[in-house]
Amino acid sequence: MPPSGLFICVKREAVGNRCRPAEIMHKSRLAGFIIDCHTDDLGAAADFWSKALGVPPKTRDSVADGNYVTLDMPSDEPHIEVQKVSHPSRVHLDIESDDVQAEVKRLEALGAKKIASVQDWCVMEAPTGQRFCVVPAESALFQRRAREWP
Repeated sequence: MPPSGLFICVKREAVGNRCRPAEIMHKSRLAGFIIDCHTDDLGAAADFWSKALGVPPKTRDSVADGNYVTLDMPSDEPHIEVQKVSHPSRVHLDIESDDVQAEVKRLEALGAKKIASVQDWCVMEAPTGQRFCVVPAESALFQRRAREWP
Protein backbone atom coordinates (compact mmCIF):
# COMPACT_ATOMS: atom_id res chain seq x y z
CA MET A 1 0.00 0.00 0.00
CA PRO A 2 1.39 3.44 -0.84
CA PRO A 3 2.50 5.52 2.18
CA SER A 4 -0.60 7.71 1.89
CA GLY A 5 -2.77 4.70 2.67
CA LEU A 6 -4.52 5.03 -0.69
CA PHE A 7 -4.71 2.38 -3.36
CA ILE A 8 -3.91 3.26 -6.92
CA CYS A 9 -5.74 1.07 -9.37
CA VAL A 10 -3.18 -0.16 -11.90
CA LYS A 11 -4.76 -3.48 -12.83
CA ARG A 12 -8.26 -4.77 -12.27
CA GLU A 13 -8.70 -8.39 -11.30
CA ALA A 14 -11.22 -10.47 -13.22
CA VAL A 15 -13.12 -11.49 -10.10
CA GLY A 16 -15.05 -8.72 -8.40
CA ASN A 17 -13.46 -5.90 -10.41
CA ARG A 18 -11.13 -5.18 -7.45
CA CYS A 19 -7.95 -3.16 -7.67
CA ARG A 20 -4.51 -4.42 -6.76
CA PRO A 21 -2.32 -1.97 -4.86
CA ALA A 22 0.31 -0.28 -6.99
CA GLU A 23 3.87 -1.37 -6.41
CA ILE A 24 5.95 1.46 -5.03
CA MET A 25 9.13 1.82 -7.04
CA HIS A 26 12.47 3.18 -5.94
CA LYS A 27 15.72 3.83 -7.79
CA SER A 28 19.39 3.19 -7.07
CA ARG A 29 22.77 3.35 -8.79
CA LEU A 30 26.48 3.19 -8.09
CA ALA A 31 27.34 6.54 -6.56
CA GLY A 32 31.05 6.29 -6.03
CA PHE A 33 34.04 4.84 -4.24
CA ILE A 34 35.34 5.56 -0.77
CA ILE A 35 39.05 5.00 -0.15
CA ASP A 36 39.22 3.95 3.51
CA CYS A 37 42.60 4.91 4.97
CA HIS A 38 43.83 3.67 8.33
CA THR A 39 45.97 6.74 9.00
CA ASP A 40 46.54 9.61 11.39
CA ASP A 41 47.24 11.97 8.47
CA LEU A 42 44.14 12.23 6.29
CA GLY A 43 45.64 15.20 4.42
CA ALA A 44 48.63 13.16 3.27
CA ALA A 45 46.39 10.26 2.25
CA ALA A 46 44.12 12.61 0.28
CA ASP A 47 47.14 14.28 -1.35
CA PHE A 48 48.43 10.87 -2.48
CA TRP A 49 45.09 9.78 -3.99
CA SER A 50 44.53 13.21 -5.54
CA LYS A 51 47.90 13.03 -7.30
CA ALA A 52 47.56 9.33 -8.15
CA LEU A 53 44.18 9.88 -9.83
CA GLY A 54 44.96 13.33 -11.23
CA VAL A 55 41.97 14.88 -9.50
CA PRO A 56 42.29 17.82 -7.06
CA PRO A 57 40.63 17.80 -3.66
CA LYS A 58 37.21 19.44 -3.81
CA THR A 59 36.70 19.91 -0.10
CA ARG A 60 38.42 18.96 3.07
CA ASP A 61 36.37 17.94 6.07
CA SER A 62 33.24 17.59 3.93
CA VAL A 63 31.51 15.84 6.81
CA ALA A 64 31.22 17.49 10.22
CA ASP A 65 33.60 15.07 11.97
CA GLY A 66 36.48 15.87 9.58
CA ASN A 67 37.08 12.29 8.45
CA TYR A 68 36.58 12.83 4.69
CA VAL A 69 38.18 14.61 1.75
CA THR A 70 36.11 14.67 -1.45
CA LEU A 71 37.97 14.67 -4.76
CA ASP A 72 36.68 17.01 -7.48
CA MET A 73 35.46 14.38 -9.94
CA PRO A 74 33.70 15.36 -13.18
CA SER A 75 29.92 15.37 -12.72
CA ASP A 76 29.43 12.41 -15.08
CA GLU A 77 31.80 10.13 -13.12
CA PRO A 78 31.33 8.39 -9.75
CA HIS A 79 32.36 10.44 -6.73
CA ILE A 80 35.53 9.54 -4.85
CA GLU A 81 36.15 10.33 -1.20
CA VAL A 82 39.19 9.63 0.96
CA GLN A 83 38.05 8.60 4.44
CA LYS A 84 39.98 8.26 7.70
CA VAL A 85 39.01 4.97 9.39
CA SER A 86 40.01 2.88 12.40
CA HIS A 87 39.76 -0.48 10.57
CA PRO A 88 42.28 -1.79 8.00
CA SER A 89 42.57 0.22 4.79
CA ARG A 90 40.30 -0.85 1.93
CA VAL A 91 38.04 0.57 -0.78
CA HIS A 92 34.27 0.40 -0.50
CA LEU A 93 31.52 1.56 -2.81
CA ASP A 94 28.40 3.63 -2.21
CA ILE A 95 25.03 2.87 -3.74
CA GLU A 96 22.79 5.94 -3.86
CA SER A 97 19.02 5.60 -3.67
CA ASP A 98 15.96 7.82 -3.59
CA ASP A 99 14.64 5.50 -0.83
CA VAL A 100 17.48 4.24 1.37
CA GLN A 101 15.28 1.94 3.46
CA ALA A 102 13.66 0.32 0.42
CA GLU A 103 17.09 -0.25 -1.12
CA VAL A 104 18.39 -1.77 2.14
CA LYS A 105 15.43 -4.18 2.16
CA ARG A 106 16.03 -5.09 -1.50
CA LEU A 107 19.70 -5.82 -0.82
CA GLU A 108 18.89 -7.81 2.33
CA ALA A 109 16.59 -9.98 0.19
CA LEU A 110 19.62 -10.64 -2.02
CA GLY A 111 21.64 -11.79 1.02
CA ALA A 112 23.32 -8.61 2.28
CA LYS A 113 23.38 -7.79 6.00
CA LYS A 114 22.74 -4.42 7.58
CA ILE A 115 25.72 -3.56 9.77
CA ALA A 116 24.87 -0.05 11.02
CA SER A 117 22.75 3.02 10.42
CA VAL A 118 24.79 6.23 10.33
CA GLN A 119 23.04 9.59 10.00
CA ASP A 120 20.95 9.15 6.82
CA TRP A 121 22.84 6.20 5.29
CA CYS A 122 23.35 2.53 6.04
CA VAL A 123 26.51 0.39 6.19
CA MET A 124 25.95 -3.08 4.74
CA GLU A 125 27.92 -6.23 4.04
CA ALA A 126 27.61 -8.38 0.92
CA PRO A 127 27.26 -12.16 1.34
CA THR A 128 30.93 -12.38 0.31
CA GLY A 129 32.08 -10.01 3.06
CA GLN A 130 32.61 -6.70 1.23
CA ARG A 131 31.32 -3.65 3.04
CA PHE A 132 29.37 -0.97 1.18
CA CYS A 133 27.01 1.89 2.00
CA VAL A 134 23.54 2.82 0.84
CA VAL A 135 23.32 6.61 0.77
CA PRO A 136 20.68 9.19 -0.20
CA ALA A 137 20.68 10.13 -3.89
CA GLU A 138 22.63 13.31 -4.58
CA SER A 139 24.30 13.01 -7.97
CA ALA A 140 23.13 15.18 -10.85
CA LEU A 141 22.74 12.12 -13.08
CA PHE A 142 20.73 10.06 -10.61
CA GLN A 143 17.30 10.38 -12.25
CA ARG A 144 18.64 9.58 -15.72
CA ARG A 145 21.00 6.76 -14.81
CA ALA A 146 19.44 5.00 -11.82
CA ARG A 147 17.74 1.64 -12.15
CA GLU A 148 14.15 1.31 -10.98
CA TRP A 149 13.18 -1.44 -8.54
CA PRO A 150 9.82 -2.61 -7.15
